[in-house]
Amino acid sequence: MKMRTGVLTLTVVAAVAGLALAQDHPRGTAAATVGGKKLSVEYGRPALKGRELDALMKQLPADRMWRAGMDQVSTLATEGDLLVGGKRVPAGKYSLYVHAGENGAWDLVLNKDLGLPLGKMWPGAPENMKNEPWPHYQDYTKAIAASEVARVPMAVAKAAQPADMFTMSFTPKGAGQELTLAWGTQAWSVDLQPAK
Repeated sequence: MKMRTGVLTLTVVAAVAGLALAQDHPRGTAAATVGGKKLSVEYGRPALKGRELDALMKQLPADRMWRAGMDQVSTLATEGDLLVGGKRVPAGKYSLYVHAGENGAWDLVLNKDLGLPLGKMWPGAPENMKNEPWPHYQDYTKAIAASEVARVPMAVAKAAQPADMFTMSFTPKGAGQELTLAWGTQAWSVDLQPAK
């Protein structure tokens, strides 16, 4: 019984320490317009801090789904209908994930499920974090895969400049925007165009 209590205490202490550190990490935002309608992303910004991206990706769960950030759920919100990588996505707000295929292919995933309040996942969550939505980073396929709106391949390239902190940005492209995710020396991008 002492062993179980010790492990439980250590787990809770680690979780509290993780949340304290999480509050030191910034949330990133990027905004643009497509077809005169607002478009934005909000996401957590993990830092490599000397670690290798490939080594981090090896820690993904079996379904290879990554929450595209850290801490609270990453989101994409659009006031207008979009073509995301050629797939129609209605106006609205979506959680944003990345499928990191073992073959090197990376897909952007938009989901109607906007996350689970941290307090439901962890009863000991601090009061100011209890209602913050957390992503499904261990049980994505089982819990919310059926709520996917789009899963589209992203172009993989070398980042223009190495980025220690994970970054999302928009760049104008034709009548729309290109959304780029960059971390370390790698970058992934997808085309966002107004839906006609």
